[in-house]
Amino acid sequence: MTSGPSAGASDRLGLLIVGLGGAVGSTVAAGLERIRQGSADRTGLPLADLTGAGLAPYDAIEVAGWDLAPDDLAAATARHRVLPPELLADLHRPLTAIRPWAATGNRAFCRNVDGPNRITANSHLGAVERIRQDIRDHAERTGIARLVMVNLASVESWPDDTAAFTTPERFERALADNDPAIGPAMLYAYAAIREGIPYGNFTPSLAADIPALAALAQARGVPVAGKDGKTGQTFLKTVLAPAFRDRALHVDGWFSTNILGNNDGLALDDPASLSSKLKTKGSVLDDILGYRVEDHVVHIHYYRPRGDDKEAWDNIDVSGFLGQRMQIKVNFLCKDSILAAPLVIEIARCLDLAQRRGEAGAQPQLGLFFKSPATRDRTPPEHDFFRQQHALMGWLSGQA
Repeated sequence: MTSGPSAGASDRLGLLIVGLGGAVGSTVAAGLERIRQGSADRTGLPLADLTGAGLAPYDAIEVAGWDLAPDDLAAATARHRVLPPELLADLHRPLTAIRPWAATGNRAFCRNVDGPNRITANSHLGAVERIRQDIRDHAERTGIARLVMVNLASVESWPDDTAAFTTPERFERALADNDPAIGPAMLYAYAAIREGIPYGNFTPSLAADIPALAALAQARGVPVAGKDGKTGQTFLKTVLAPAFRDRALHVDGWFSTNILGNNDGLALDDPASLSSKLKTKGSVLDDILGYRVEDHVVHIHYYRPRGDDKEAWDNIDVSGFLGQRMQIKVNFLCKDSILAAPLVIEIARCLDLAQRRGEAGAQPQLGLFFKSPATRDRTPPEHDFFRQQHALMGWLSGQA
């Protein structure tokens, strides 16, 4: 499979990642560098066979970004152990050259993940200005005119007080007042929108989906998408549930459990962060099936020995003809970052295309990639994987 002709200067796309040194961010960088070195393998990249849509070539995407850990990406990929050493050997030199910029963090929003590579700022506005300056400096230094930001940072808890999130004016007043309800993800999203850069949120954290930032993105002509990447267990739910619905099999209960040992799992070991994650998983089944599954149970457990090799286990109870009960069991042993990294790349390509097409605000056609897709005008999101795929392909072909 190929991604089209080699990249020229005008094709260059800068992918700015919040959480660059994490397992997913470093895997994104390693995969793109592997492609730049001539690898023809596009397995796992869902839009690799699509030609003529105007998406940026994979070898034109250049990665930079922020992280609380200061390690260069060669050290980060070795630490996360997502990829085998023999694959990383040829990538060592270029990955060593990529070192994250100082990041903004807040232990009140993510208790279990921290690091020393911090922005020095005494206020929300100071942090925003530092982020914006990083963006400007990067564009000037590299000459890359097209930029996209994607949030891959650790899961943040959701604040109880959301009064500041209703309008851009209230949000900007809250920024000036250092409102403690504003978390780091919102600061990055706000900085991106103010700089005119498309923004994607691959985490469950509140960011560009709050009404204030959604409205600001629309007003400033900036495409935004999110939230919470749909990679493993929820991906399978959005594939299986439509089949059960269309075969008139009633879902009586769906028990899901996950174990993982990477930084995402460590962040979710905090009950407040876990609550944010479960909120993006909860309504998928009910929305697809058209009725409430009363016994829909989801558990996520941090189990350090598993590392990035996540295990998702599902027990599904269904009723069929004449009320007869049956069970389906699914055991998905997967590499979390191997599933996530290609989706991050495709989100960046699509957001860049949306901006070049002059589209603004929430991009619901990208819902295929998210557990909790952004929509416009409070329209309920579509969760059915096959309908989402149809919407995305229609948009890419220019028919939607």
